[in-house]
Amino acid sequence: MDKRSGEMQVFAKVVEMGSFSAAAEVLDMSPSAVSKLVARTESRLGVQLFKRSTRSMSLTAEGREYHASCVRILQDIEDAELSVSKTQAQVRGLLRVNTSLPFGQHYLVPLLQDFRQRYPDIKLDVSLSDAKVELQRDEVDVAIRMGPLHDASFRARKLASSRKAVVAAPSYLQRHPAPQSPEDLLRHDCLNFNFRRALDEWPFMVDGGLLHLAVSGGAQTNNGETMRQLTLQGMGISRLGMFHVYEDLQRGDLVELLPEYNAGDIEDISIIYANQKHVAPRIRVFIDFLVERLGPLLALRGDAGHLVAADASR
Repeated sequence: MDKRSGEMQVFAKVVEMGSFSAAAEVLDMSPSAVSKLVARTESRLGVQLFKRSTRSMSLTAEGREYHASCVRILQDIEDAELSVSKTQAQVRGLLRVNTSLPFGQHYLVPLLQDFRQRYPDIKLDVSLSDAKVELQRDEVDVAIRMGPLHDASFRARKLASSRKAVVAAPSYLQRHPAPQSPEDLLRHDCLNFNFRRALDEWPFMVDGGLLHLAVSGGAQTNNGETMRQLTLQGMGISRLGMFHVYEDLQRGDLVELLPEYNAGDIEDISIIYANQKHVAPRIRVFIDFLVERLGPLLALRGDAGHLVAADASR
């Protein structure tokens, strides 16, 4: 049996780690076994791969050439096995998903039955929370986030973009005169979020410039769905994503206020997942499913000024 691929893996790991002992620890082998395998490779090739001294070790010219070939060959082997596993292996396993409460209730949860019918061997663990999650720390495979992404530790696929809208219920406007300018909001009950990353100022375009208005009111909450419900009950004015209140506006349950002053602040809706070379099949099919089903749905729920669907390409 040809053992050259195994020897190549050992050699490549020694180059990567910089020493026999470090490579041995990663490979769960003894340093002497690693050294013997490299020596056997050198003997078979008839060349010296490493320059060794008591203090350092470096590749020879032949070693560098052989290492480049090993990396390419080992990658070809890995790609070949992955290609077969993608087409032959049944998609299965536990899939842990996290998204915000409003997006989960209005968009994600209604689709989960269809997803399970398509992939019955995937077990779902779904959490809805407006709190910011960290994929590795919180053991999440896929998350859907609103707003800017500042963390390079994960990969992201944009699903859509949605602007913010200032809205109120007709019942609130029956008791309070509708604001005619952003400054009028200072005399209104404005609902805000209570988590740290929330903005305590609302942006407006006034006389061609950007105005950030500090608003306040009689209630705060930690999630968008509760804020929507409070707004529908007439407790105050809120600023929510268009994707969240689109149906309420269409039914007349909410009214958009001050649209001519809207600052056009757009927040992206993104799917994020671990930054790994190979994405697990259960994660890959779930992301593709979201793009397939939610991309068109979001695109239909508004024009370019309200909701803009992302390019479904990777």
